[in-house]
Amino acid sequence: MAETKKTNAKKTNAKKTYKFKAELSQLLQLIAHSLYTHPEIFLRELISNSSDALNKLKFLQLTDQKVVDPEAELGIKIEIDEKKKFFSLEDTGIGMTKDELISNIGTVANSGTLKYLEKIQKEGKEVDGDFIGKFGVGFYSVFMVTEHITVETRHANPDSKAYRWESDGKGSFAVEEIDRKERGTKISFFLKEESKEFAEDYRVKSIIKKYSNFVDFPITLNKEKVNTVEALWRKPKDDIKEEELNEFYKFIAMDYNNPLGHLQLSLEGSVNFKSLLFIPEKAPFDLFRNINEEKGLHLYANRIFIQDDAKGLLPEYLKFIKGVVDTEDLPLNVSREVTQHSPVLAKIKNTITSKILAMLKDWSENDIGKYEKFFKNFGPLLKTGINSDFTNKDKILKLLRFESTVTEKGSLRSLDQYVAEMDEKQKEIYYLSGENRDIVEKNPNLEYFKKNNIEVFLFVDPVDLFILPGIQEYDGKKIVSIDKADLDIDDKKSDSEDKEELAKKPLKSLIKVFKDTLGDKIQDVVASKRLVSSPVTLVVGKDGLDPQMERMMKMMNQETIPQKKILEINPKHKLIKNLSLLNIANDKDENLRNSILQLFESAELLDGNLTDPTDFVQRMVEFMEKSTK
Repeated sequence: MAETKKTNAKKTNAKKTYKFKAELSQLLQLIAHSLYTHPEIFLRELISNSSDALNKLKFLQLTDQKVVDPEAELGIKIEIDEKKKFFSLEDTGIGMTKDELISNIGTVANSGTLKYLEKIQKEGKEVDGDFIGKFGVGFYSVFMVTEHITVETRHANPDSKAYRWESDGKGSFAVEEIDRKERGTKISFFLKEESKEFAEDYRVKSIIKKYSNFVDFPITLNKEKVNTVEALWRKPKDDIKEEELNEFYKFIAMDYNNPLGHLQLSLEGSVNFKSLLFIPEKAPFDLFRNINEEKGLHLYANRIFIQDDAKGLLPEYLKFIKGVVDTEDLPLNVSREVTQHSPVLAKIKNTITSKILAMLKDWSENDIGKYEKFFKNFGPLLKTGINSDFTNKDKILKLLRFESTVTEKGSLRSLDQYVAEMDEKQKEIYYLSGENRDIVEKNPNLEYFKKNNIEVFLFVDPVDLFILPGIQEYDGKKIVSIDKADLDIDDKKSDSEDKEELAKKPLKSLIKVFKDTLGDKIQDVVASKRLVSSPVTLVVGKDGLDPQMERMMKMMNQETIPQKKILEINPKHKLIKNLSLLNIANDKDENLRNSILQLFESAELLDGNLTDPTDFVQRMVEFMEKSTK
């Protein structure tokens, strides 16, 4: 019986081979061959993983749970051998169980990672090194510098067993039980010939200084301490050098670039906390898609790390902010679930939000270049705060910027600038929305405003459509679309001329023919006050759905009932005068009726609502045939 038990034990502890998930197997090949321009990132990622494991161990100890070797120093030990091209990294963190070892290193952390990497490769673009850490593929970056990895680990639980994980990254990995007394994880491998630089002392030190200098635990290289373990956010502002700030930002944000700016806070009162916050120089490659994958602020309680993604510390529209918050008002054993509903964190969030908005206001007034750079990167996300943060809505409104008819393409204007420079008689703030500036600037509805030098905001950012319902008024003035029929246009000379034109029998008769020809396709036909060089335009009636709202609903795939619009005609335009003469001669004239249809569908085309261009094109061909006889 005893022999049978021994035999079974050997089978249980024997090395077992597992296949990588299909997506991960493909991903490993892409990583090994596509990310070679950033091979040093592997060390940043390994240290980051070890730091996480050490923080988890520290957190575990705070809850008075027993761990393996509780007196062992928390730290990261790196050993290299230049001659043998050998590299190992070991931490005394929480370690992994067998199940964690298999699941954590057998699957991709973020769905869509492979799809994105394949897309970048297909387009021939260079993969940003930040991609590796932000998309949960950090560990696998080691395969850029080696062909075979060994991981030895033991979980901190006193009843845990130790395991070895091995793989060449070509489709499978093996796991076996081993005899390891120490808790934590050790990763070791031999470097490829082309990566032998990472076994050189000075090279490894330079990478640690560059990416991991502010890891909360000592990092030793061949028994020599390398990094600076210091809570930078607790130092007085005047004692912190800009180089330290830049290094700390790069470490905490996993970014290559220096930050655009920073904000250091040390507050005492209803809530006590210290923080060091940074605004990145540039946005992620897809701001809205990736902002949900970006980690939030790091939360500490009395310098003890609690979590690296404290989402409750920032509103959604400021999620691009990186940094650290350290408070004395949270118990050290606070759970991560409790932090989401903590009144302490709610107060910190309100304070941080207010301070960040104040800093941005200062930039907008005293460092316009920096603010414009910020807004072009993060403005679309900031705008969404209008619909979600009603407490700070007025502050956000002052920070918003839009393109305008008085600026060059790409230049932005504030609502305050608009109001300060508008004519005293002007009662409303005007805007026009559309897909892009080139299209919007050709809109016939702009003609009156250009002629009279009246500024019109051009809402060409897709986000503008979603925030417009939240900014219907500013500084006591309504914000109105010039696509609307009931504009308060103050042009006495034009009004007088229009009344004279309308009083003329030929124009009244022509409008009647327009109405008869178009029938229920339109709500009404009227003489226009806004057109200067175009013959016709379509506008929305007084009770009609705002054009931007209609576009927004379409973007959200919501069903909308097609609304009839008002067709405005320009009595002064040569074509309208010609049609009036045709009408006097014969109001049933086929050319007259077809011209009216063509004008209406041309306006629909410019409006982006021509659903069936077949008749429009055929009619245009017939006109061309007649004109070329």
